[in-house]
Amino acid sequence: MKVVDFKVPKVKKEAFRFQEDHRRFFYDQLHQHPEIQIMLITEGEGTLIAGDYVGRFTSGDLFVIGSGLPHVFRSDRKYYSHKSKLKAKSLSVYFNESYWGNTFWELEELGDLRKFTDRSARALQVTGKTKSDVSKSIVELQKLQGMVKLIVFFSLLKILIESKETRPLTVTAFQRGFDLEEGKRMNAILTFTFKACHRKIYIQEVAAIANLSAEAFCRYFKVRTQKTYTSFLNEVRVSNACQLLINNDLSIQDVCYQSGFSNNSNFNRIFKRVTGKVPSRYLR
Repeated sequence: MKVVDFKVPKVKKEAFRFQEDHRRFFYDQLHQHPEIQIMLITEGEGTLIAGDYVGRFTSGDLFVIGSGLPHVFRSDRKYYSHKSKLKAKSLSVYFNESYWGNTFWELEELGDLRKFTDRSARALQVTGKTKSDVSKSIVELQKLQGMVKLIVFFSLLKILIESKETRPLTVTAFQRGFDLEEGKRMNAILTFTFKACHRKIYIQEVAAIANLSAEAFCRYFKVRTQKTYTSFLNEVRVSNACQLLINNDLSIQDVCYQSGFSNNSNFNRIFKRVTGKVPSRYLR
């Protein structure tokens, strides 16, 4: 199992790091990094886990992931098939105060930026005109060099700072990430959950993966994620159900069972609690 501390490649004296990812599926280990990440999904879909948040992502989505926030963009199962021709593509901008030096970061003129980075600790989804404008700027950064590139980057930040179209995703701001051992354990739990979520999962099974008793596991998971394992599992199943509803010619009852729910009434109730809509309305 890979370590959760993710090292962002960085050239010395960069103001920010621009990165383009083009793979079969997105990096699928729960990870964290000290940089703030502005990520544009240009192709692909799946489940985003960020702190205590679980939800869908798809092409065109734009997110801001705060410094040290454990997260993973987990591509849907179909991306892992060797026969699949699907691709996962994204453009990311990474930065934090270490890129610019403490003296510059503490300038009075950057006060609003510091408030914005504090907000990013809860992970932000960017919507509306802001998403369109920032996405265009991120794409433009690929082609720029020198002072113009820096100007576009700070203009991009200004748009985000002044926007009212950024939605916090997590309920609570995470004050610290996972250490090495916690990271390995949480990655094992997530990997098992994504593989087995289509069937009934017993707490004793996942507790064994974490090398804990069932009672200790329930306490551990609640403390680390601010939610019960059952709630988390249901959110993963709803995310999978959303993908099945949109991309497959299946009945709602078929989606219910294929995503791991045991009956329609329970599926409808949990789906509405997570998405705000019943499955039939979500499909429309």
